[in-house]
Amino acid sequence: MTTTADSTADLRATVESYWTAADLRDWDTFAATLADEVVYDLPQTRERIRGKERYLVFNREYPGDWRVRVERIVAGRDGRQAAVRTLFTDGGQESYAVHFFTFDAQGLISEITDFWPEPYEPPAGREHLVERY
Repeated sequence: MTTTADSTADLRATVESYWTAADLRDWDTFAATLADEVVYDLPQTRERIRGKERYLVFNREYPGDWRVRVERIVAGRDGRQAAVRTLFTDGGQESYAVHFFTFDAQGLISEITDFWPEPYEPPAGREHLVERY
């Protein structure tokens, strides 16, 4: 039987694996953390991406030489949600972001919502991957 502590530790481990893989551009490990029907939301740009393959392409094609460091992870006791604070560095500029993760019954990431400090218009070239809302 999985205890709450085990569930919380599992969520934290999955989120840590997700961000470490993103930082290293290890897209196979990154993909292994995601449910096939993952939904990714970016409220500041009003974009939504549905499905693992589209989300992987989105990340592979994301411009810049950015780096990410996890500052804090808070995992829900229910074993289904986690919130993360990260520090992104890109071209000498630093910005913090907050990310909310929801997990499916298998412990894979099924929903991600990213909140960045300021609203912005999305970069050109990813229209084939996203829905605008």
